[in-house]
Amino acid sequence: MLIDKNGFIHHVFFWLKNPESKDDLQQLIEGLNHLAKARTIKEFHIGKPAGTNRDVIDTTWSVSWLLLFDNKEDQDIYQTDPVHLKFIEDCSHLWKKVVVYDTVNVA
Repeated sequence: MLIDKNGFIHHVFFWLKNPESKDDLQQLIEGLNHLAKARTIKEFHIGKPAGTNRDVIDTTWSVSWLLLFDNKEDQDIYQTDPVHLKFIEDCSHLWKKVVVYDTVNVA
């Protein structure tokens, strides 16, 4: 199983201020790759819209950041990790909107 019973999923979607800028996109991706070094992250995935097209799919975002944690406490630690705070400081000028979806197991 990818995530255990107490696991915590943190999925972040970024809308770039300049979505046509390859430099801004690359800077955000580099920032996320550095952020992946935060000690409580179990697994991560950096994504872009898949190019699928159905009425229920939102493709307006630029980059997604999917994180798996062992538990909510590890995600809470991540929120104040100096690596995370530095990422926000260095990269927040790149995005105009961020939406986060946090999920836990239903069982």
